[in-house]
Amino acid sequence: MKSVVVMASLGFSTLLLAQNFGGKVDHAVLTPISMIVAAPDQYLAKPVTVQGEIISVCSNKGCWMQLASDTSAQHFKIKVRDGDMVFPVSAKGKKAFATGQLVKTELDLESSREHLAEIAERNHTAFDAGSVTKPIVLLQLVPTAVEISE
Repeated sequence: MKSVVVMASLGFSTLLLAQNFGGKVDHAVLTPISMIVAAPDQYLAKPVTVQGEIISVCSNKGCWMQLASDTSAQHFKIKVRDGDMVFPVSAKGKKAFATGQLVKTELDLESSREHLAEIAERNHTAFDAGSVTKPIVLLQLVPTAVEISE
């Protein structure tokens, strides 16, 4: 009987450590971010769940988070409409699961340069627009559910 009480207590404390936004995360459709990035068209028409360490959060309205991928130097954006969910800046460094719909946006060359220039400016890094010779594709998840844990 004692071990049951300990397990119940541990389960309860785990629940207290997680923050949930929206509905319930669907762990059954968990897909590595690297697989989505490699073949995004396969994931456009169905719900998908991703996981990763939160590497940045929108400091203005908490409307987006960047997750680290399972592949180094790869990031994945989770984005909601302002006010739908508000992700706390303090979540940076924590683990997140997000279930939602993948959105793919193909930019033209000029828009690609502008987008990358904005990122460089925000990160206070140098940027040479001439180095961008091909349009980029942006991928982001519009979540219906997000779970942030320690």
